[in-house]
Amino acid sequence: MNTIEHFQQQVRAAAASGQALCIRGGGTKDWYGGAPAGAILDTRAHTGIVDYEPTELVITARCGTPLAEIEAALAERNQMLAFEPPHFGPHATLGGVIASGLCGPRRATSGAARDFVLGATLLDGRGDVLAFGGRVMKNVAGYDVSRMLAGSLGTLGVLLEVSVKVLPRPFAETTLRFALDEIDALRSLNMWGGQPLPISASAWVDGELALRLSGAEAAVDAAVRSLGGEVMPEPDAFWRAVREQRTSFFDGDGALWRLSVPSTTGALVLGGAQMIEWGGAQRWLRADGDAGTAQAIRRTAQACGGHATLFRGGDKSVGVFQPLAPALARIHARMKDAFDPAHIFNPGRMYP
Repeated sequence: MNTIEHFQQQVRAAAASGQALCIRGGGTKDWYGGAPAGAILDTRAHTGIVDYEPTELVITARCGTPLAEIEAALAERNQMLAFEPPHFGPHATLGGVIASGLCGPRRATSGAARDFVLGATLLDGRGDVLAFGGRVMKNVAGYDVSRMLAGSLGTLGVLLEVSVKVLPRPFAETTLRFALDEIDALRSLNMWGGQPLPISASAWVDGELALRLSGAEAAVDAAVRSLGGEVMPEPDAFWRAVREQRTSFFDGDGALWRLSVPSTTGALVLGGAQMIEWGGAQRWLRADGDAGTAQAIRRTAQACGGHATLFRGGDKSVGVFQPLAPALARIHARMKDAFDPAHIFNPGRMYP
């Protein structure tokens, strides 16, 4: 019996008995979203790179393939996953990367994980194998369904295989540091964002703004001369620490909120320490509190045209993700019913 047949057997038995299934790869993101529940469906046996065409900038791999293996194969051809996904542990898998939909510092300029998903194969709640999309960008049949799986936290099915667009690594990279308060940092980021500068990442915290420049060597050098600032030594280690949340800002077990807002949003007064990424579009907030605190944070984000997620720690009874509008909630419910009629996959990971 191959791994897919084994998964089908597990799914059909669970659907028949009403037993919930917890789809898990390396388990590096078990803390994200609602608490995992149900019998484990371990995807790590379904592993391996199925197809990699460096000239086509596409890699196809099974869900249990370690993220480190994917990145090593791409590095040999001087290519990368442009959305810079965090690992959050040595056992991260490609399936977990897509299911979580999480992105690193380069996301603001490269795009989100869903923007790079070209095609996917899914095992649904009936035990049927469904294929969506393709392995080249011009093949758009079912493309929206493939993208929809990114960030779904395994609530729609077992992501068996995925084709992802990759990009070449930049020829040159430099990181600059500036001593700026929050208001001046946001003003500068928005001003620079409207200029033809090769910005690939930004991070502000505790009065210091880090700005990464990536691209052709001449473009990076010209931007350094134009912007000034201080060149950061060993920037790769810094950006890995930001991506993996290993900087001092992320220390501690308190509630960590992630606010997604328009990049032009000004400084937010929310009563906790903040870190700003993605040119101002992502605000990290350390703020413990009760349901009233959570509501205030979410009202603030919503008033700016964004939303807030209780990313890590804190009291998850307040809800991890921003509550959906009624019409959107009905669409989510219909999609869940279509792909997982017995509601066995990862119950409660996104919404109760």
